[in-house]
Amino acid sequence: MFMFQFTKITLDKSTETCGKPEAGPTIPMEDTQKDKCIMGQPGRQLNYIHGSDLFGYVGIEAVLDQMRNKTMKVGFDFNIIVVGQSGLGKSTLVNTLFKSKVSRKSCSPEYEAKISKTVKLQKISHVIEEKGVKMKLTVIDTPGFGDQINNDNCWEPIIKYVNEQYEKYLREELNVNRKRRIPDNRVHCCIYFLPATGHRLRSIDIEFMKRLGRIVSIVPVIAKADTLTIEERQEFKERIRQDLASNGISVYPQKEYDEDPQERIINDRIRENIPFAVVGTDKEHQVNGNKVLGRKTKWGIIEVENVEHCEFAYLRDLVIRSHLQDLKDVTHNIHYETYRMQRLNESNVNFTEAGVMTKTPKKK
Repeated sequence: MFMFQFTKITLDKSTETCGKPEAGPTIPMEDTQKDKCIMGQPGRQLNYIHGSDLFGYVGIEAVLDQMRNKTMKVGFDFNIIVVGQSGLGKSTLVNTLFKSKVSRKSCSPEYEAKISKTVKLQKISHVIEEKGVKMKLTVIDTPGFGDQINNDNCWEPIIKYVNEQYEKYLREELNVNRKRRIPDNRVHCCIYFLPATGHRLRSIDIEFMKRLGRIVSIVPVIAKADTLTIEERQEFKERIRQDLASNGISVYPQKEYDEDPQERIINDRIRENIPFAVVGTDKEHQVNGNKVLGRKTKWGIIEVENVEHCEFAYLRDLVIRSHLQDLKDVTHNIHYETYRMQRLNESNVNFTEAGVMTKTPKKK
């Protein structure tokens, strides 16, 4: 059973998501070329290329502008699933992550905070626009996960949903008259919320990440980390990393997917901080004359974006600023390709339903 809503959100221009300067007006190619110098010789323009100057400036780097303009026109999809038991602040953290009310709880006026008897996946989609870039964001919530006395196989509905999205995409690819742009509903990232117990991973945490880690990129976080002291937090993170290694659990970013030494250095720094100890809030407070996102307590204000208070900034940088496209690439090139290979190797796949004609092997 799915609940689906669709809204459009325009972010404040001052909000920085990608850490890149605002795109300026498009300059005609003719005007751009006139400003270029040939072979480092000022005053010479492209209009006068002849003879040996044919091996001078070509303008291949303009393809980057072409790709950027096309992406800005078409936009892109990003699908994220949040998993964890009730009361860990999943909705609040997603709102804080995108600085908008994008969670199901925030967008449903008739939302009732009651514990579901079974795990039901519910999703809500938004079109987020910032500095001319459009992104269709889909947030999938998993109410009922881990809330029962007997939580056996509570991960099955989530695994089923992820595989169903791969199956839909595969069917679209196999169509004879397939769409020019296939809708991408595949799950690109799973944020898994761990309760701040200060002990070790629970059985449900281990079993879930073992199974889901094979089909989707998992980013584990310690929810409501402000309930732990700095020392407790570091010890808890170290125990979790030990449990992940001893149980063979693969979380994003995986070492085997590092493409070059520079990327390996960046990802090693991320892996050193996983799981991220995060705090979420959508309320602002005055700190030294500046408005900051934070949780106010009688001991002071916990600043969400201050790395000395929590590691929310590291999570935001990973999911949005530095690795968003990589999450999509890993989903398409690794997880989806693995599913696709398995399905194409199965003998009982009925491709005729997708409009693909298959030949029946001749009997010898």
